[in-house]
Amino acid sequence: MEGLTSPLRRLLGQNAQPAKGTHRAQVLSVCARKGGVGKTTTAVSIASGLALNYGKKVLLIDVDAQGHCSSALRNCISGVSTETLSSVLLGRKRDVSEIALSTKVPGLWVTAADKDLNHTEGIISGRIGKEFLLKRSLNVARTLFDFIVIDCPPNLGNLTVNALSASDWALIPCDMSTLALEGVDDIFEMLDALSDNLGHHVAVLGVLRTRFDTRNQKVNDAVNPILMKRYERELLDTKIPVNTQLAQSQVVGEPIFEVSKTCKGAVAYKNLMQEIEGRLGLPRNA
Repeated sequence: MEGLTSPLRRLLGQNAQPAKGTHRAQVLSVCARKGGVGKTTTAVSIASGLALNYGKKVLLIDVDAQGHCSSALRNCISGVSTETLSSVLLGRKRDVSEIALSTKVPGLWVTAADKDLNHTEGIISGRIGKEFLLKRSLNVARTLFDFIVIDCPPNLGNLTVNALSASDWALIPCDMSTLALEGVDDIFEMLDALSDNLGHHVAVLGVLRTRFDTRNQKVNDAVNPILMKRYERELLDTKIPVNTQLAQSQVVGEPIFEVSKTCKGAVAYKNLMQEIEGRLGLPRNA
């Protein structure tokens, strides 16, 4: 089959569709209006946790032009890709699965960093159906993976809209600051707009408190009651602490579960996975 497929795709160019698989992936976007709240750390930890702790086949898509997912996993990624997400969004590739890179983490794939995404966002802004470009490009990828985790950019632009329009779930990290709290409000407003204007409903997996420092009691006492009041149903019990090993894992370029399984950061993300496993249909306490 491969002998026929490769020449056929060269002949047909971009019209050749990659072969589908038998999986039915759930798509989860990790989104925040404000940078520096642990968004990428959470996306990488969830993606690697699904692969390592639950044996799932996972694709991590980096939609942030900063390319921090690739940086956080740089010592795990196998090979180099000449094609990026821009190639897919601009139509040079049909499906995100074509640009996925394997990693040494069993079951985990990732897309390469794409510094051109900001430029690409401007190009697609004038296209018809621009909100669903990423969703269409996951047509095959959804059949090849169990989960697709998307690291969104820290804004509410076209790329974030594309990510959420392609998603089944949204996870919203929020550190204990007023600016981050306002960002959570903005995300919920966007989710409502997607439902009302585009007819696409994204379920909220939860609001996750990140960079939680028990020493900042005054700040915690100011922000925490507001979160609990506004998002009582969505607020997760798990709190991700300020933890030097989380930062160290990014320096090393490997998932926190591979660097230190017993540090506070790893334990917190393991607790997060256990808290959401029922909603995602995962086996209990894998």
